[in-house]
Amino acid sequence: MADLPQRQTDIGPPHYMQFLPPVAQKNYGQWKYHEQLSGGSMVHVAESGDKLWTVRAASPRLISTDFIRGLTALADKYCGGHLRFTTRHNVEFLVSDESNLKPLMDELKQKNYMVGGIGDGISNIVHTQGWVHCHSAATDASGLVKVLMDEFADYFTGTKTLPARVRFAVACCTNMCGAVHCSDIAVVGIHRKPPTIVHEDVKRACEVPSTIGSCPTGAISPDPANKSVKIKEEKCMYCGNCYSVCPAMPISDPDNDGVAIVAGGKIGSLRSNPKFSKLVIPYLPNNTPKWPEVVAAFRTILTAYENGARKHERLGEWIDRVGWEKFFSLTGLPFTHQHIDDFTIARETYRTSAAFKW
Repeated sequence: MADLPQRQTDIGPPHYMQFLPPVAQKNYGQWKYHEQLSGGSMVHVAESGDKLWTVRAASPRLISTDFIRGLTALADKYCGGHLRFTTRHNVEFLVSDESNLKPLMDELKQKNYMVGGIGDGISNIVHTQGWVHCHSAATDASGLVKVLMDEFADYFTGTKTLPARVRFAVACCTNMCGAVHCSDIAVVGIHRKPPTIVHEDVKRACEVPSTIGSCPTGAISPDPANKSVKIKEEKCMYCGNCYSVCPAMPISDPDNDGVAIVAGGKIGSLRSNPKFSKLVIPYLPNNTPKWPEVVAAFRTILTAYENGARKHERLGEWIDRVGWEKFFSLTGLPFTHQHIDDFTIARETYRTSAAFKW
């Protein structure tokens, strides 16, 4: 076991080792194997024979202090206070006493926590902030995640399984502070019109040089006549980055904002290299509160993958094997001009980007 620091300082985070359960500290680096017990539980077995059980449950990304207190109360009751959050917002209770395993899972279900997310199914959905807390959002993250988890809950709990694990993600705009660029199926909120420039407010609220510098395509330039800025619309890619710097350039548009669907990405390097997601549906509308078109698109892609993939084959690996032409044929999704990379420096990016090369 790594040595713990002898004293606490205010420099940097506390040493992670002190937060591990005693059995994990004792057997650190000496684990023999792990085994999945159900859709929401697994056991790690150490070389010494010691065991540590994990119970995983879903949680929303945006949570309240009451929700956290509920989790910690369960951890105190069954796990000696030990729990952790995964990178996809799952909550994992670390159980050292097997007799606490079933009572913990029973109480989680009684309190309507959804237990699952382990194995070849759909894990909890990583997402951004959406309309709740993001100034440039083109869609809502929390609402979309709710309807998707309602639709595909059986794949989370382990009632249904897939050829391999599938990761969903939602980003509310193309700045993508979520993990959509490397997820199996994901939603990206998109704006379809350039920002509106409120010239009078630009003078009062914005710094013109930094506003111009915020545009990744150089679409913004000075407008001396208005003591403001102007946009070359054919160069604008509707990312909304300028609005982050200059609040006088709002980009949200309820009538034109919507989402795009990307697929085929993954972070892991097992069997094949990590992959970027690629565009499969250029635009779907924000039909709140259930987003039926988005849910139907996810169902279409997932069903084609479930029926056609080999065991342990991730969605992107399946697409690479059958080919993108076959993917569009199997799913019935239309191939449009938006799938073709016509960016000015596309020649420079073909070998490194997630662009289609049809």
